[in-house]
Formats: sequence, structure tokens, C-alpha cells
Amino acid sequence: MLESLIKFSLRQRIVVLSAACLLMVAGIFSARELPIDVLPDLNRPTVTVMTEAPGMAPGEVEQQISFPIERALAGLPEVTHIRSVSGPGLSTVYARFDWNADIYRSRQLVSERLDRIADSLPDRTRPQLGPISSIMGEVMLVALHSPGRELDRMQLREIADWELRPRLLAIPGVSQVTVIGGLIRQYQVRPDLPRLQDAGIPLTRIEQVMADFSRNASGGFVTGHGSEFSLRGLGQKPTLTDLRSLPVGSRDGRVLQLTQVADVDYGARIRRGDAGFNADNAIILSVQKHPGTDTLQLTDRIEAVLGDVNSSNTQAFRLDVVFRQADFIKTANDNLADALLHASIIVILVLYLFLLDARATFISLIAIPVSILSTALVFRYLGLSINTMTLGGLAIAIGELVDDAVVGVENVIRRVREARNRNHEDSIARTILNATLEVRTAIYNATVIIVIVFIPLFALGGIEGRLFNSLGLAYIISILASLLVSVTITPVLSYYLIGRQKHYRQSDSPLLAVLKRWDRRLLERTLPHPAPVTAGLALFAVAAVLSFSQLPAAFLPSFNEGSLTVNLISRPGTPLETSNRIGVMAEQELLQIPEVRQVGRRTGRAELDDHAEGVHYSEIDVILHPQAEGIEAVVRRIRDRLAAFPAHLNIGQPISHRIDHLLATVRADMAVKLYGADLSTLHALATELLDRLRAIPGLEDVQLEQEISVPEIHVRPRPEAIQQYGLVPAELNSTVSTLVNGKQVSQVLDQGRRYDLVLRLPEAQRQPQAIGQLLINGPDGQIPLHHVAQVSTALGPNRITHENGQRRALIFGSIGDADQDRVLRQVREAVSGLELPPGYYADLEGRFVSQESGRQRLLLLTCISFLLILAVLYNRYRSFALSAMVMVNIPFCLTGGIIALWVSGNSLSLASLVGFITLAGISTRNGILKISHYINLHFIEGMAFGRELVIRGSLERLAPVLMTALVSALALIPLLISGDAPGKEILHPVAVVICGGLISSTLLDTVFTPILFYHWGEAPLNRLMRRRQEEVY
Repeated sequence: MLESLIKFSLRQRIVVLSAACLLMVAGIFSARELPIDVLPDLNRPTVTVMTEAPGMAPGEVEQQISFPIERALAGLPEVTHIRSVSGPGLSTVYARFDWNADIYRSRQLVSERLDRIADSLPDRTRPQLGPISSIMGEVMLVALHSPGRELDRMQLREIADWELRPRLLAIPGVSQVTVIGGLIRQYQVRPDLPRLQDAGIPLTRIEQVMADFSRNASGGFVTGHGSEFSLRGLGQKPTLTDLRSLPVGSRDGRVLQLTQVADVDYGARIRRGDAGFNADNAIILSVQKHPGTDTLQLTDRIEAVLGDVNSSNTQAFRLDVVFRQADFIKTANDNLADALLHASIIVILVLYLFLLDARATFISLIAIPVSILSTALVFRYLGLSINTMTLGGLAIAIGELVDDAVVGVENVIRRVREARNRNHEDSIARTILNATLEVRTAIYNATVIIVIVFIPLFALGGIEGRLFNSLGLAYIISILASLLVSVTITPVLSYYLIGRQKHYRQSDSPLLAVLKRWDRRLLERTLPHPAPVTAGLALFAVAAVLSFSQLPAAFLPSFNEGSLTVNLISRPGTPLETSNRIGVMAEQELLQIPEVRQVGRRTGRAELDDHAEGVHYSEIDVILHPQAEGIEAVVRRIRDRLAAFPAHLNIGQPISHRIDHLLATVRADMAVKLYGADLSTLHALATELLDRLRAIPGLEDVQLEQEISVPEIHVRPRPEAIQQYGLVPAELNSTVSTLVNGKQVSQVLDQGRRYDLVLRLPEAQRQPQAIGQLLINGPDGQIPLHHVAQVSTALGPNRITHENGQRRALIFGSIGDADQDRVLRQVREAVSGLELPPGYYADLEGRFVSQESGRQRLLLLTCISFLLILAVLYNRYRSFALSAMVMVNIPFCLTGGIIALWVSGNSLSLASLVGFITLAGISTRNGILKISHYINLHFIEGMAFGRELVIRGSLERLAPVLMTALVSALALIPLLISGDAPGKEILHPVAVVICGGLISSTLLDTVFTPILFYHWGEAPLNRLMRRRQEEVY
């Protein structure tokens, strides 16, 4: 097939060049249309079900809401994991589906199951599905504040809810905007119970009057005078004055208005969250995107809206961007684009130094733009995005994209030089055809092997698979495109630029001539002495491979996002006001650090936010100056400043935290989950394990997820008293809930804005000591609550977490610079030493497990790919001996990669393992080029097997071998420099391994492959000669 393609290209030269130009133009347009993001789509299809249940305790939420929803969702097609969090007044159930599930179908299935159980849930509770969003979908955090305090917190919240949020939601690509902070306005009626008792007005009457307020009624239609009229019964105007003047009863012949028995005024909704910006009150809006949306384009649209709002306001308020994901994306992608550019320049210099021929250099280089633009075209067809991993795949491949063309051009130059007296057009075309065919088998086999070694990347599961699949796909597509270029465009350009050249360089370039002299001397000295050379190299390789297991391990290198996330977790039961004070003090301390530019804080949770955190939890986004020193130094300063705060501290980075959340449903490096039925037992076991884990060196910020007992007030009706006073227990509990927690009786529409109309007691009567004195309506008048019920304090859980129907306790922590393998081993020992009662068990999750399972899977699949490589080589050479001579480069390249990791101080991570995989494919190319050329010299030119054949073959292949190796290695220099720069973090260890391995394999292969073929290649060569099937190898 390749031979036919080469012949066609040389016959239809204009067609091939025209097609190449059209391909490049289409690639340019495709590249401009591709969405740009920070990472590949890591969003596992997840449907979030949120149910607000005001006034309900976590235990009631668990039993009455979370359990029924979990049971309803269990068994749905493709559901892999169900988790729920039951907190005060809120149930959140997460249904996670298989990676390949259709999220829209999954949401439909969930909705159908929820419809079935809707009637069995408590009154006034309505499950709602969270929006479709990505785990990396939080594209921006915006702070709304009033620097001059011209607007109060209630006015600011109205601007956020009724002006800013609708405008942001109207932007295409925005899936959700959550608002936290400020005060939500309500129309509040706070009854005076003694006055109600004096007036003989029951509480139910107040509820009825409030429910009728501003209610409109339809009277149908009437006709007359040739027209149809709709009849509407309009409620009163939605003003406080009208509400206060509502008649609720009469006394002594006079009408009693609502304001005479209750305090009627605006009030703030009970808050479960608050926010701040730079240690001042603020409202934080979190803007999330739909999966697949171009983050940079969406950010531009959002900023246009924010700019319009800022420019149109009267300076009473201000909008500031707290966090912008696009900053990291732009920086990372710009760094990688620069790396591609600098790598291309390095490739040009290396090729020209070897070839000293501008035309030959141009022909080789044309493979880079054609391959990259072809990759963009394929990516658009597949619906993929430009991100750090796809750009990384191209950056790693940039040096190899010219390899096939270099091998072909170098052979064409050599053959044309030998046939320089053939001046006819046909002879030139035939020479180029034969020269290309001579190396096309080696090129094809080398490319197939590169594709094979990348197969393990596509078999990786979970988040690591999603990350590296994109890198592998970009790498393979570009490499296959370069193969196509080498058998189509390269021969055509060689015909025009080399074949028609009048003057040919009759000798090698000075650099290549020197290298060939050195190589000849080295071969002449080493070929007669195989034993010491083989033994020395074997010992060197064995020593390096044995040190492989001693390398410190890691899951993935840390990102350098330019921002940090600081979590402060106070004791559960801490009121919001106290958490706010702690948060403000933390903001003030953080702003004292020179590297910190600004901070934004979110305490508790926003309304219907699927990240259901208690009011004891604060998350502070810390934005650093671009010139800030290393993240580690800033983290140390933050720990020092916040060490004395009365809260647990957890520090990470936004993207890294979200990756951790995907790995273990918690934003931490390590997570141990304990499962069992009894909360008290779980807490006791978790506390014991917590002490053990905190004693492990290198394990930092170890803490127990705060599921502990908090104070509760229990109201238990007395059956005898209930019967005596003629009360119904359910009505008694409903009345207490209405008075203490408040009840949304209706809603008031005011100029398109909707406000809750709420009935609840004044704050002074809602205190714990006053609840027993509440007056309850009875048939014969009002009765103090303590007469008919026992009011007592007790302890109850602050939240209850389930996973797959089991109650769960969680211990989590982060890992510093310690050896992760050692820490993992000690964590497992601590967990295995815990005595668990029957029915209780523990699981270890997080980066630990993902690192270990991913590494084991990758190593296993790599071994399988090596067997496939052997099969490909055997299919070509029909000899295990010759195949082994090619594969001997693999341990040599691994040796260099291992040494490079030790020297550079990098850990053995999944990224470095990807480097080893890439290296194995690249390094086999050298062996294929040499062994195939030895065979072709014997078959085509009839050289007798012997020393001269080996030396000549090695020298003739020195140029392409060195050029391809040096180009591949030196093109990675931009990734080696500033390896912690944004965008290069994951690719730096890949480049370290490849560069080190190419240096070792190229140097060692220069001697070892010729020695192997000279001493053990004659017998397989003779067998191959006897059953010769093809003209060239």
C-alpha cells in the first residue's frame, strides 16, 4: 500500500502539493474553531438531587428524604456510585454514572424515579436536579461589594439576585450562577403571642390572612359589545403598609389590623452562608459553565457583561473578579505554544547543522505544520478541545514529527549523490522512488511500534485515563500524519528541490564527518571485544533498573495555578457569626503575606448549592501575584500565620482540589472511609484511626470529616396532656416548627421580583430558654408549650453521609514532600491494625489508590505492548534474534530515563511512566534503522556478511539515527526549562525521562547493536536470505 502511495505521489505531484495546501488551510480553520480549556473533559456524568427541608434535623432529613431518594435511584442503568449528605434542612444526593453514560438520558431516568416517590416525601419538600456542569466548570468567582458602604447588604443581594445573576445566566454556555453572602429580603410577620391571646385570634387566622395577601384570582371570561374580557380578582398592593393594615379580627366592635398583633417589617432570611472579599463584606457569585464550552470565549462574554454593569452603575457598588480560570489556561497554553515554537527552532538548527542544506531542511520541516494542522482537523471531527494535555502531546512529538521525513530525505540525498550523472527526469524520479522505498519499511515498522506502545494509555481508567488519553491521541495522530507526509509530500518535494538541483554536496557536513570518524574508530576497537562491552553495559543497565523501585512515588506532579484554596473547618455547631469572624481574621492575615494579591471567602453554602457545607466551613480563594515565588514557600507562610486559628486547616489549589474530589469524593490526597450502621461506633473508630494516622511522618492536615454531635432541642409531646387539652400531636409539632423555624406562607410579587412572606417568632422568643413558654392554640385557648410537651436539650449529628446506602465516616489528609509509597504502606498498616466490629469495614481512596492502581495497570499493559512489539518485529524479520537486537534499546533507554529522574529530583509519577512508554517507542526506531540497513546492504548490494558490512551500515545510518535522536531530545529542552511553569507541570517529568533515555540509548546503541549483529547476526541473516520474501527490509 505504501509503495502504491509513493508511486502515485510522484506521478501526481501537483495534486499532492495542492491537497497538502488545502489540508493546511482546513487545519488552520479547524484550529481556530477548537474549544480551549485547561484540561480534557474530566467530568464524570453525575446527577445531583437537592432537596431543601427547612427546619428538619439531619436525622430526619436522612430518614425521610435521603434514604427514599437513594433507594429510588439504586439500580438505574449505568449508575456506579450513590452518595448522599444529610444536613440541617438540606438533602443532597449524588448519583454518579459510568464515564460513557449520556448525561441527558441519565437525568431523565433520575427525574422519572423522583416522580414516583414525590408523594412519599414530606410536605413542602421538592427534590430539584442540579444543573449540568463540569467538575472543572467553575470558570469565575465575582465579588460584589460596596466600597463606600452606600448600599447595605440587603440591597447588594437584590442587585446580585435580580440584576446580575439573570444577565449572567443568559450568556450562552453558563450553566449555573450560585450566589452566597448578603441578606435576602423577606416580608416577615412576627406575631406577639400574648396580644394574640388577649385578642382571641388563633395563629391559623394569621396564616390565612397572609396567604390571601396579594393573591390574584381568575374569574374566567365574559363577553359583551363584540369583545371577550378576562375577569381578574386582584389582591392588595405588595407594600408593607398594605400588609400591616390587613384585618385579622375584631374586638369591642373595632377591626384589628395585623400590625396590632404582630410586628410586620422587612427582614433577612435565615442565613446558611456568607462571603467576603479582602476582609470586607461582599457577595460572591460563582459562575459555572456547561461541559464542552470554550472557557476563554465564555470568559470574554462574562467579562463583557461585568464591564457593562460596572460602567453603568453609580459607583455605589463594584464588581471584582476573585478567581478567573482563564488566567491559568492562557498562561499554560501560552507556555506550551512557546515551547512548540522554541522546539521548532531547535529542530531547524539541528537539521541544518547535520545537513548543511536549506532545501533538505525545508523538506524535513514541512512535516511539522502539516502534522499539527492534520491533528487539529481530526480533533475538530472528534469534538475534542485544545488543552494542556493535547498541546503537551504535540510538544513531546514535535521532534519526532520530522523523523520519518529526515530518514527519507537523508537517504534520497545519499542515493541522488550516488546517481548524480543520471540527468534524465525519469532516472531522477526512479532514484527518489527507490530511495524512499528503501527506508519505507523501517519507517512504517517504527511508526507502528510507537502506536503500539501508546496502547496502555488508552486502557487507563478513571481520571488518569481521561488526562493521558488526550495526550496519547494528539501524539499518535500527529505521528501518523508525519508518516503520511514522509511517503507523499516528502518524495514530491525531494523531486523538485533535490532531484532538480544542479550541484550536490559531494561530502558530508563537517559535523557529520567528524562524528563518522569517531564512530568508525569506536567500532573498530569494540567489535572484536564483545564480552567486556556486553558485561559492562548489562551491569550498568541492571543497576539502574534496580534503583527504579527506590524512586519516590507520586500520582501526578503538582500544578502551578497561581492561586490557592485555603479551607478553615471549625468545630461543627459553630454559629455562622463565629465562622465569619474567624474567616475575616484569616483574610486579614493572608493579605499580610507579600505574595498574596487578593482573597475571596465563602463560608457555609449558597442556596441550592450542590457543595453542601455547614456554616462551620470556610473556603478562601487566595490569588497570588504573578511574580510570587514557589507555591511551597507561600503555603508554608500561610500555615505559619493560620496555625493558631481555632479551625482545621487544609491548603490546596483549585484544579488539584477538584481532581482529588473526583478520585475520592473529597478534596484531599488521602482518604480513609469507614462504613457501618451506628454513628457513635463509626465516630469512635474514626477517632482512633485519626490518632494513628496523625503519627505518620509526611502526612499533613490529617482530619476527621466533621460528623459529630451538636446540641439539639427536642420537643416530645406528652400523650396524657395532649389528650387532656384536645390537641393533635402532628398539629402541635407543625405549630412549633412554624413559630421557631418560620414558615413561608406565600410570596409577594413586587415589580417582577419575588419575595417570601414568612411567619415566625421574634428573635427574642426563638432563644432556647424561651421555647418552652411558647403559646399553643388549643380548643379552649392558648396553652404554654411546656404544659403539653417535654422540652429538653440533647446531642444529634451535624450531618450524616451515605455511600451506596451505608453510613460513612471519613478521615482525610494531604501529603508533603514525603515518599508516597512509604506513607501508603504505613497508612495501610494503621488501617489493618484497627479492630472493626462485624458489619464495619474500611476503604482507602484518593490519590494513593489511583496512583497505585494506575501504575500497576500501566506496567501490566506496557508488558503486553512489548510482546506486541516483538510480534511486529518478528513478522518483519522472521527471527527472534534480530527482533531482540532491535528491542535491546529498550532497557538502555529505560536506564537513561531512571538516571534522569534521580538527577532531576523528580518522582516516579504517572507522567514519568508515560515518558517511559513514549521512550520505548522512540528508541526502537534506532535499532530498526540499523538492523534493516544491514540486511538491505546484504540483500540489495550483495555485501558479504562481516565487519565491513557492519561498519558501513552503522556509518551510513549514523546521520539519520543521530538526527532523529537529537531532534527528539533537544526539542524537549523548552519543557525541561522552568518545569514548574503553568502548563509544563505534567509534561516536565515526561520530557526528563525521554531526554535522558534518548541520550543513553543513542550512545549505548552506537556500540551495542553493531556488536550484537556482528557476532550473532550471521545465522539469522542466512536463514532470512533463504526464505527471502521482500526486496527491502
